[in-house]
Amino acid sequence: MASAAEQLASNMSLGVFSKATELKKRIWFTLGALLVYRVGTYIPVPGVDASVMGEMLQQHGGGILGMFDMFSGGALGRMTVFALNIMPYISASIIIQLMSSAVPTLEALKKEGEGGRKKLNQYTRYLTVLIAMFQSYGIAIGLEGMRGAFGAAVIDPGAFFRLSCVVSLVGGTMFLMWLGEQITARGIGNGTSLIIFSGIVANVPHALASLLELGRTGALSPVFIVAFLVIAVGVVAFIVFIERAQRRIVVQYPKRQVGQRMFGGDSTHMPLKLNTSGVIPPIFASSILLIPATISGFSGGTDGGILAMIGNALSHGQPLYLLTYAAMIIFFSYFYTAVVFNPDETAENLKKYGGFIPGIRPGNATSSYFDTVLTRLTTVGALYLCVVCLLPEVLISNYGVPFYFGGTSLMIIVSVTMDTITQVQSHLLAHQYEGLIKKARVKGRGR
Repeated sequence: MASAAEQLASNMSLGVFSKATELKKRIWFTLGALLVYRVGTYIPVPGVDASVMGEMLQQHGGGILGMFDMFSGGALGRMTVFALNIMPYISASIIIQLMSSAVPTLEALKKEGEGGRKKLNQYTRYLTVLIAMFQSYGIAIGLEGMRGAFGAAVIDPGAFFRLSCVVSLVGGTMFLMWLGEQITARGIGNGTSLIIFSGIVANVPHALASLLELGRTGALSPVFIVAFLVIAVGVVAFIVFIERAQRRIVVQYPKRQVGQRMFGGDSTHMPLKLNTSGVIPPIFASSILLIPATISGFSGGTDGGILAMIGNALSHGQPLYLLTYAAMIIFFSYFYTAVVFNPDETAENLKKYGGFIPGIRPGNATSSYFDTVLTRLTTVGALYLCVVCLLPEVLISNYGVPFYFGGTSLMIIVSVTMDTITQVQSHLLAHQYEGLIKKARVKGRGR
């Protein structure tokens, strides 16, 4: 079966792609949905002077606010209805997943199957609304106290502006949440990841132009720019290599006789990725760090006080930011790996179907073996994520390199691209299998 799949994969061509009508519909739907998202990043929040917000980001965008603007695809700098992006939904997902491991009621829902999953998704939506309301109200208060060279950011401050701002931003977040779910169900790839991905990619040309402008003005030497771009390409290659790295565990199935025929006796392998959690830990860690940015970043430009201290401590390159970011990446690497892979359940399923790992007893010993291997892989994967995501942050803080060339953004771009390409290949492979089955049926009828 594996050789047949490899042969089909090697025979894929543009002709096969042109005949895969279902895949083309999914791709067009995904592109259309992402186009709607990009149009929404230019619809302004009523009553806000976006130039003041842009000035604020230019002056104080070296910290967490710059990353917030990167994830929103520039919507924060333009102060549009998608300024919060889909980050409140990601934060709500983190909280619900944490609670589902600690609260017995939610843990029971998690084990109920499709019905329980739908209830947990509903709870996630409700929590998304609450988080978005909190963040949008904080933004509204901050905007009212924000002043730039051309005047105040808010044209007519007051209760009506706060209400309209909260409604606009919460509505934008809920629309993006719905749009992401539609992309996942009817398009190609993970909708939430693709929305973040498209926001980053859309601003890469502008970031590249800014980097070259720094070289033209003499702020950065041409040698440094060339070296940095070479390092960026090397980081991309390193990410691709690690994301494809696997630990293959041999699984043996014993022979059994049914009547006069022998079944089983096959040997296969179970692939465990080196980075099982993928791009989730950097996104989760970034979304958590964006929550205090709602309070600290929009302090209206005041000097001193706790808000300014938090904003300075969470700026790029600062020890507290680097330590917090690394700690969150490591935590979410272990946490998300535990969510997606259950050693006890996997060992029980192998035992149920007669499979075993050579030299390991079925049952608890197999579960312990999986747990040991997975812990070691996750440790290496977490360290890899920390290196990829943190080292470029030092360059960003020390040399003013745009955020879009940071480790987190490169990680998201490469991982989402690889995941989307894998899904496209899966659809093409399924289409070829369907074609072979239809041909076999036609030949059978002809005989």
